[in-house]
Amino acid sequence: MKCPFCGYLDSKVLDSRHNDDKTAIRRRRECEKCHRRFTTYEKIESIPLMVIKKDGNTESYDRHKIEQGILQACYKRHVTAETIEKAVDEIENEIFALGETEVKSSTIGEIVMDKIKEVDQVAYVRFASVYRQFQDVDTFIEEIKALQ
Repeated sequence: MKCPFCGYLDSKVLDSRHNDDKTAIRRRRECEKCHRRFTTYEKIESIPLMVIKKDGNTESYDRHKIEQGILQACYKRHVTAETIEKAVDEIENEIFALGETEVKSSTIGEIVMDKIKEVDQVAYVRFASVYRQFQDVDTFIEEIKALQ
């Protein structure tokens, strides 16, 4: 496994364990050259999932986009990286459990919104403001009232 820090190709596995729902193996590794540690995940390769965007175009599903959206929503909040990783895993599992080869981006967005609401309410409002394209303060107030 290539080290993400120095690019060296050899690393040793320090620890392996299944994730909570037994769909992946988490491996803690150490680079043989720089001795920095990093985590990898091993998952069963599934049928490629296509996402149907609002404009009708399709693109390949990208887990990284969900991670980035949640990371931005949780910026400067007391949400651990482990909590975010777990949330993304759960979101991904829910998406793939739909059993579809094509999923609307709006469906994915709603799944993400539901999960963020469980993680952090401020992050939820931040994510919702971008996802639902809030145009004014009244829309923010309505969303906050719905949370209460």
